[in-house]
Amino acid sequence: MAEISAQLVKELREKSGAGMMDCKKALTEAGGDFEKAVDWLRQKGLAAAQKKSARAASEGTVMSYIHAGGKIGVLVEVNCETDFVAKTDDFRVLVSDVAMHIAAAAPISVRREDVPAATVERERTVYRQQVIESGKPANIVDKIVDGKIDKFFKEQCLLEQQFVKNPDITIQQLLTERIAKIGENLVIRRFVRFQLGEGLEKKSDDFAAEVAKMSGQKA
Repeated sequence: MAEISAQLVKELREKSGAGMMDCKKALTEAGGDFEKAVDWLRQKGLAAAQKKSARAASEGTVMSYIHAGGKIGVLVEVNCETDFVAKTDDFRVLVSDVAMHIAAAAPISVRREDVPAATVERERTVYRQQVIESGKPANIVDKIVDGKIDKFFKEQCLLEQQFVKNPDITIQQLLTERIAKIGENLVIRRFVRFQLGEGLEKKSDDFAAEVAKMSGQKA
């Protein structure tokens, strides 16, 4: 078995946020393989997070994030168990990262259960028509459509999206890692995302330029 150096343990601790002894055990279990040790800690973190998920999370914070020169704005509420944790840097960095991700990735809901049934049914109808028109055998249409709906959820639901700052993990995995590190249940409760002019009809710049040209003015 490869010797586990103190430097390797230190690097794993800095990356994972886990304790020194847990990092040493992870490296030992992984035979000195750093990436396997990271996976081992994530698996253990998931187990710890599952135990904490039943605990009430009624504290936390609402944070705002403004992006693209004021053209995109996000409000997100993330809950924790105690006011003490809500004031820590680790928690506030997590909330900031989640808000920034929402601004960039534009999810439509926190989790797939929150997506309105009408939205899911509309997507399913579109996918079914696409599959039928592609000439796929009738006996596999439903299976293909189910796969497309699952992909839709993964792309549109916050917890299942790939974290924009680290596409190797999802937002759920990010949350799980922070639960293991902070030691409290953490819940992304809700968010709202605003984009300047969204839903409004705008006059075409080309049309405005043409009008100015016709009147002999500069656009």
